[in-house]
Amino acid sequence: MKDQGRSTRKRTGGRLRPFRNKKRYQLGRQPAETTVGEPRFQTVDSRGNETKTRALATNVAHVAVDGETVEADIENVVDNPSNTNYARRNIVTKGAILDTSEGRARVTSRPGQSGQVNAVLVDE
Repeated sequence: MKDQGRSTRKRTGGRLRPFRNKKRYQLGRQPAETTVGEPRFQTVDSRGNETKTRALATNVAHVAVDGETVEADIENVVDNPSNTNYARRNIVTKGAILDTSEGRARVTSRPGQSGQVNAVLVDE
């Protein structure tokens, strides 16, 4: 379990002692690391009476072209500013530059949170 709680150190460097146990809403999860390939999804419980759909793998992106949205095939990940290693491993995150059937596109959605890849065309 990844803890999303407060720091264990004060601003001055001194130690903060815990005053309670960890709560369920402080639970963090491993990143989805959406890859390019045959579509695979996972449903995860989230806070409240809600669920999140994580895209574990996908091969389509909804690309905005001149005010219209077109479903384009993802060929591969060209660049990923969040992590250079992600581009080599074809991992799609927000901000990643994709090669699609419509041209190069930048991802605007968070596939690990929303379960879909939305993108806009990038001028080359």
